[in-house]
Amino acid sequence: MKRLLITFFAVLATAIAAMAATFVKPNDMGTGALLFKSNEPGQFVEAPRVASDFDISVTGQIARTRVTQQFRNPAKGWVEGVYVFPLPENAAVDTLKMVIGDRVIVGDVKERQEAKRIYEQAKANGEKTALLEQERPNLFTNQVANIGPGETIVIQIEYQQPVRQSGGVFSLRVPMVVAPRYNPAPELVAAVSADSVEMYTVSDPVPDRQRIEPPVLDPRSNAPVNPITLAIDLKPGFDLGEVKSSYHDVNATGDASARKISLKNPEFADRDFELTWVAKSGKEPAVSLFNEKVAGNDYALLQITPPEPQAEQKRLPREAIFVIDNSGSMGGPSMGQAKASLVYALDRLEPGDKFNVIRFDDTMETVFAQAVEASPENINYARSFVNALEASGGTEMVEPLRAALRDSNAGDGSLLRQVVFLTDGAIGNEQQMFDLLGTMRGRSRVFMVGIGSAPNSFLMNRMAELGRGSFTQIGEGGQVEQRMRELFAKLENPVVTELKAAASDAAIEVTPSTLPDLYKGEPLTLLVRAKELKGDIAVSGMVSGRPWRQNIALDTAVPGSGISKLWARRNIDDAEVAQSLGQISPSDADRRILALALEHHLVSRVTSLVAVDKTPSRKPGEKLTRTDVPLNLPAGWDYDKVFGEQKPVLEREAMLDPTLIASTRNAPAAQSPDAQQQIDLPQTATPSQLLMIAGALIMALALLLQFWSRRTRVA
Repeated sequence: MKRLLITFFAVLATAIAAMAATFVKPNDMGTGALLFKSNEPGQFVEAPRVASDFDISVTGQIARTRVTQQFRNPAKGWVEGVYVFPLPENAAVDTLKMVIGDRVIVGDVKERQEAKRIYEQAKANGEKTALLEQERPNLFTNQVANIGPGETIVIQIEYQQPVRQSGGVFSLRVPMVVAPRYNPAPELVAAVSADSVEMYTVSDPVPDRQRIEPPVLDPRSNAPVNPITLAIDLKPGFDLGEVKSSYHDVNATGDASARKISLKNPEFADRDFELTWVAKSGKEPAVSLFNEKVAGNDYALLQITPPEPQAEQKRLPREAIFVIDNSGSMGGPSMGQAKASLVYALDRLEPGDKFNVIRFDDTMETVFAQAVEASPENINYARSFVNALEASGGTEMVEPLRAALRDSNAGDGSLLRQVVFLTDGAIGNEQQMFDLLGTMRGRSRVFMVGIGSAPNSFLMNRMAELGRGSFTQIGEGGQVEQRMRELFAKLENPVVTELKAAASDAAIEVTPSTLPDLYKGEPLTLLVRAKELKGDIAVSGMVSGRPWRQNIALDTAVPGSGISKLWARRNIDDAEVAQSLGQISPSDADRRILALALEHHLVSRVTSLVAVDKTPSRKPGEKLTRTDVPLNLPAGWDYDKVFGEQKPVLEREAMLDPTLIASTRNAPAAQSPDAQQQIDLPQTATPSQLLMIAGALIMALALLLQFWSRRTRVA
């Protein structure tokens, strides 16, 4: 009997140790451990470690990128790592590979709900599995389940993206960190039923808020995480002039036709990477045409740069509405960059122009009741107002956009109406912005100025597209004057308007379906699909008030790769834009996107990539703990401005038009830095209930042992 009891206690102790193996205490850890609070008092779980490598090949106008993410589990138990990370907003993501030792498991594109079901089943079976989901076109979630104690799993993601060109400068941007986003609170919406009973429903502008709010580390008390390496093989198809990295020190080797770029120093994922290059001659090709044959179809990528106006174009007077974000996320260098940019813009105004300035955080304020003459007195007053701004509060962006688009002189054709928006775009309710802009844009052109080290480029580019304007990025103070000068060259020189593209064969599909105005130095990019690439594309429009037309023969294309993916990605964007403009219903947009994504094996809003290793690794009964991989705070951000204790922001009265003030909303409850690192782990991942049961069993066995001992003594 004693031997039986000893064996039972040994087995029970082992089971209890296994149940608690996932949890640790701070005193048990060495230096450098990153711990997150669990639901067990005084117990923590160690976060998975992630390291990222970017391998990029640029050929002509297309970049192919392979991102390798290494997930290492330093904990003593089995974990599921959840990592939120950024990609370019125009990335065509088509590949997911999971590498386990010498095995490579290739992922499949499935409808989103089906991919999630496959992942959850594999996770429950103890099989290693990975799920890649799109939360926004530039924001993705990677879930990796059943990572064993001390184990490393490698995930590879591949995507295509077009190279950006403007003013003879080619550029490639690689997002590295997700900036914390402000998510407006859900609101009660009143409705009256058929029997006149007032009812309320909850409207959430960010229904997926829980999926886009990863933990963010306070840099004052945590070392940076997610080390990165990067290598670029640059072959632009012409002799290279200057090649420059905007925000990172790099090594560059090669000759005039090709360069190899790599990071010079160890770096962490806390800011975007940007590479720019120009042609050695200073003149890039006026027309570029590449083709690719896939599954019986020809695909083509066409870029054409319209001619500069031959005569000096007369500058038309403007009505410029400047909107500046002074919310908490703009704290630090970003606020200085935004203010310097706006002051530069004010100084560029000329007699005959009109202007106004709107600032916002979680309140809103307009400098003047309506657009006023650009007199020295008015400009000086606005300049003083801008220079006095400080960053604080939340980011309520909808009402400032509504105020900026409100046009009291919609029929006045004597002024170009232009809205210039300066912000980091750190919000989660992008679709609200798009729907509002699609409804109210009228004659306004919207120009976005992205501020800071990690702007929301999806918001910026989509608003510029819907607003028929352009997007400019300012990542550090030294770029303010140069990039604002480039922006005003566009504001003052709309080179081509009323653009149209027509194929000689009606069977040729051309995207985008709605063409933008082009500004100085901007090329027109078209993507084409046809059974056979023949005939031509006629591009026409108005240049300096005169008709312009150019025919491009499609049979002159040179071979390229990845074009079919870009064609499908652009058509997915077309469906999203058409929905925002009210041209198709949400259900029609979903059906169109699903068909394109499945045909071309792409991740989208309605499709995901899932990979499963069919060999079980976690045994039944072994606990699995979910942990969110923490992110760095973007470089230059002020942690306290975003997460720290904030005083209530009082509603400030606008000078002459109080109807334009947005309703004051209380900022989210302030949280301490420690609270930002707390993760509510699923109850199934904590052993508290099992430990209580085990304790009860031990007490019962103790009573049995006592009873047995008494019987032995009596005998």
